[in-house]
Order: sequence, then structure tokens, then C-alpha cells
Amino acid sequence: MFIFLIIFVSLGFLLFSFLFSIFQEFHYSRLKLLAADGPPSYPIIGCLLSFYENRHRLLDWYTHLLYLSPTQTIVVERLGARRTIVTANPANVEHMLKINFSNYPKGKPFTDILGDLLGCGIFNVDGELWSSQRKLASHEFSTKSLREFVVKTLQEEVENRLIPLLEQAADGEKVLDLQDVLRRFAFDIVSRVSLGMDPFCLDLSRPLPPLVKAFDAASEISAMRGAAPVSAAWKIKRMLNIGVEKKLKEAIKLVHSSVLEIIQNKKRDLEADRESKRDNDLLSRLLSAGHDEEVIRDMLISFIMAGRDTTSAAMTWLFWLLSKHQSSEEMIVDEVETLLNNGEGAIDYDLLKDMNFLKASLCESMRLYPPVAWDSKHALRDDVLPDGTFIGKGDRVTYFPYGMGRMDNLWGKDCLEFKPERWLEEPVGLGNGGAAMKMVSPFKFPVFQAGPRVCLGKEMALIQMKYVVASVVRRFKVRPVGEEQPVFVPLLTAHMAGGLKVLVKRRK
Repeated sequence: MFIFLIIFVSLGFLLFSFLFSIFQEFHYSRLKLLAADGPPSYPIIGCLLSFYENRHRLLDWYTHLLYLSPTQTIVVERLGARRTIVTANPANVEHMLKINFSNYPKGKPFTDILGDLLGCGIFNVDGELWSSQRKLASHEFSTKSLREFVVKTLQEEVENRLIPLLEQAADGEKVLDLQDVLRRFAFDIVSRVSLGMDPFCLDLSRPLPPLVKAFDAASEISAMRGAAPVSAAWKIKRMLNIGVEKKLKEAIKLVHSSVLEIIQNKKRDLEADRESKRDNDLLSRLLSAGHDEEVIRDMLISFIMAGRDTTSAAMTWLFWLLSKHQSSEEMIVDEVETLLNNGEGAIDYDLLKDMNFLKASLCESMRLYPPVAWDSKHALRDDVLPDGTFIGKGDRVTYFPYGMGRMDNLWGKDCLEFKPERWLEEPVGLGNGGAAMKMVSPFKFPVFQAGPRVCLGKEMALIQMKYVVASVVRRFKVRPVGEEQPVFVPLLTAHMAGGLKVLVKRRK
């Protein structure tokens, strides 16, 4: 009897091994045969095998599948996740973000991921709550006084902190992590503009404020939620208050309490001196309009997160690209010096508007390395995209700026090359002798979103990035200390793995 049992178990094991080998062979043959239609999918588990195999290179995996797809759209179905449609098709992006906007809100699955951190902030809500905040924020962002305040703050931060820091590094031949410097700079700017307070992050002799460290931790762990193969894993950890979810809870508590304390202090200052001229920062404006403290807190946290990490990421990648394409760097220097009349003028808002080659360089950098690699919505009702892809109620629909920047049908066979000229018309005899910017559809280049949810801070972000890059490249040459290709890491906002270690040299 025992011998028969052993034989039965052995035969069962051999049968299992045989079937498993056939399944593996079938799996890899499906990878080849069905690549043009998206990842291979099986009953129950969907494409979980392929997803797991490619989990450390999802961006390039999705980009490859989209490139092979005739419609630049793929369907991803896997165990433990909603059916997901990923697209790099501009017509689909326009359909989602504009034409059928009402059918594609952020959706509960998205707001669950960021709800603990962003609360009811503008970037994490839909419907009437979003609409009312959008109107409020749109009014404030469009005021001339805020724009002037931003430029004034930039001038002070660049001339009094950033340039001296780079001069010290150049004179001492000191290696800097430029990504860290730019993130500190961006946090100073967004804090001064949004909160009316100065965290002095760019003073490297000081430790980073706890608020900054808490923001970093909360952003990173929240992004890990979105990347989890099975969402139930982080939800269970949150329920049990263990592991990284415990750390997230502590970080969010610090962020919320710190921002709320800043709001309350500002409110007391405004009430104590009602006759004084109102400050120009966003917090003062929102308090003067009589809004609730918690609503203001959530809005400001959203603005800080968006305003800090996106601009610093875009500038980091541009400085690296310019170090590899020094002819483009020289063209930026020539453009800036020409507009400044060989250094006799000062950079102001009107001058920044004329820096078209610099703007083209920023757009080209963000095309290849977008600060937000992908963004998702969730369908309220069944729908069909312009390319014929069926969308079911509750499906997750993701548009993919990273992949779109690598589609040769959108940008040409040289789409992987850094060529700012692709954004410019032929020279048209402008006052600065430069070329006009081409009109490019925001649905082909959706790094600032598009449609009703287009980024309110787009112009402010471009002003900030142009001011910083112009101020730095006309004075310094920034060169990486290594030759290796940096790694693009797509968290809530993308960054360069390990930072960007550089040496700074004064430009003669």
C-alpha cells in the first residue's frame, strides 16, 4: 500500500511538472504572438505572470507593448487589480481629458491611495468639490500680483542662495547632488509662495525641517501603494497599522499638524493687523477669502507636493541632458545673453517669455523624462475610445506621457534623441533673433494634463524653471561626475535614482 502511495505521488509530481513546463512554454509563446495586443492573459490570474516578471521595468515594458500595438493602446488584466487600459494615443487622451471628461474622474481607487495624505485637496477629489476648488484656485493663480510675487521670490532665492551655493561649490571643486539642491530650492519657493513661510532648505548648514522629511516619506509610501501588485496588501497593513503603513500614518500626521499650525499662526497675524497690506502668498489670500482651515490645509498640501517635486525633477533631467548636448547648452547661453544685452539687463517676466529655445529645451526634456510618468482615471460608465477600445464601468484608464514621448509615429524616428529644435518653427525674425514655438497639442504632450483639469500652475512652473536654468547656465557649466545613464524612477512624481552628482565650473 505504501509503495502504491509513493508511485501515485511520484506520478502526480511528474504530471504536474509536465503540465507546468507546457504552461511555461505556452506562456512564452503567447508573449511573442500576442505582444501587439498587450501582455498575455490567462483565466483568473490575467497577466499577473508577465506583470511580476516586468515589475521593475514597468515603464519600458508598457512602452514596448504600446509601440507594438497598432492603436498604441493595450489592455492589462491581472488578479487583484481592476481591468486597466493604457494608452499612448492622443485621440484617446483627448477623449478622456476633454471630450468625455465627465465620464473619467479620478475615481475612488485613486483617491483611496492618496486620500490619507491629500484629504479633500484639489488633486484628489472629483465633482462639485473639485469644481469649487478649481474656480477658487484659478482666480488666485491668474492674478498679476501673484505672478509678480513669484518672480520676486525667485529673484531673491536664486541671487541670494542658489548662486552663492554654486559659487562655493565651484571654487572649492566640491561635488554637489544637484537633484537634492533643486528639491531644496523648490521647497523653499513653494513654501514661500504657498505658505508665506521660509524653511531655509537651501542653507546646507541646516538640517532639513521635519516637515520636508515627512513629505518625502508620505509621498514615497503613497506611491508604493499605487505600485503594489495587489492592493489588498497595503490595505491590510493600514488596517493593522504595521510596516510602512505605520510610517505613513506618522508622516501624514506630522504633515497635517505642521501645515495646520502654519495656517493658524498666519490667521492670528492677519487678525492682529487688519489694517496692514495683505500678504501675496496663497495662504493669506485663501484666509482672507474666509475659507475653512481644513479645506485650506488640503489645498496647500496638494500645491506643495505638485509644485516642489515636478519642477525639481524636470530641471534635474534638463541639466543632465544639457551636459550631454553642449551645443544646445551654448544656444541657451547665447539666447539669455542676447536678451540680457550681454549681462547689462536683469531677468524679469517679460524677458522670460522671450526665451523660446530654453522653453523648447524644457519641453524636450519633459517629453523624454516627464515629471509625472502616467496618470489614471476610472470610468463611470461603459464607453468606447476613439480607437475602438471598449471601456467597462469601473475600468482604470491610464494615459502614459513617458511612453508617448517614445512613439515614433508621434515624434519621428529620432524620438529617442534630445532635439529642442523639434519644438520650434523656422526663425521668423523676432526681436531677439530667435524662433517661435510650434503649436503642439496638449493631448500629444500631456505633461501638464489637458482639458478642464489642465495644470493651474503650468505658467508658474515654466517661469520658475526658465528663471533657474537661465540664471545657472549663463554663469556655470554643470557636469556629472559619472558617465553612466541615470535611472528614471516613477513615483508620484519621477526622480533620478541616487541623485545627480555634479561638479560646477564657472563659465568664462
